[in-house]
Amino acid sequence: MPILDSNLGQIHYALEGPSDKPGLVLSNSLGTDFTMWEAQIPTFTKSLHVLRYDTRGHGKSSVTPGPYSIEQLAKDVLALADVMKLDRFHFCGLSMGGAIGMWLAANAPQRINKLILSSTAAKFGTLEMWNARIDAVRKQGMKPIAAAAIERWFSSAFRAKNPSAIAPIQKMLETTDPEGYLSNCAAVRDFDFRNQLGGIRAPALVISGAHDPATMPADGHFLAEHIPGARYVELNGAHLCNIEDAHSFTQTVSSFLAS
Repeated sequence: MPILDSNLGQIHYALEGPSDKPGLVLSNSLGTDFTMWEAQIPTFTKSLHVLRYDTRGHGKSSVTPGPYSIEQLAKDVLALADVMKLDRFHFCGLSMGGAIGMWLAANAPQRINKLILSSTAAKFGTLEMWNARIDAVRKQGMKPIAAAAIERWFSSAFRAKNPSAIAPIQKMLETTDPEGYLSNCAAVRDFDFRNQLGGIRAPALVISGAHDPATMPADGHFLAEHIPGARYVELNGAHLCNIEDAHSFTQTVSSFLAS
């Protein structure tokens, strides 16, 4: 997969699907890389020009000095889209990726066609929660935090039935660079878009996992109620509902983009 070298550092990305079709940018969650979208790629690339990338500090992208901000991560998307000649594009972000999508839709509305916000929130948790997590990673590394995260990311029923699907996701998180992870934790911790949702004008779809303890359905309802004209859909999964309820997620997003 190619890597873009720029003043942003290196951004690892994949650009797939027919170049004459509408663009779709996929943005990963905190602690994952762009392979989290593998289940969606076969369908999305039939009718869309799909750009997915490892967010700064994740996967094979550069770990630049932190802390980061959602604005900084969103501007990385615009820079990458510029190089890929994607003047306007649909954007689908999950969790942290959703925060990036909100910033883009409000601050670069001329670039966004349709917006999909999945398993995300206008504000994530509390300052104390994030500082405790940052402190835990500094003291213990990524392995303990990865084990706890998997319990939030997938329902107990899915974990019991699909250990082969869980293992690579847990390894992905365990091998995320700690400094990159912490710098992105700070970006999510400091994000608060509750008073700016009304400025989003792109057609928006909000997806929540019915069993998500990290960004609960209430968070999704809040987004849908405050973004003008937004649609809300709830899937049978936890946080990474694009993996746990992959077929429904893929079809829901595809139908929304084709409508």
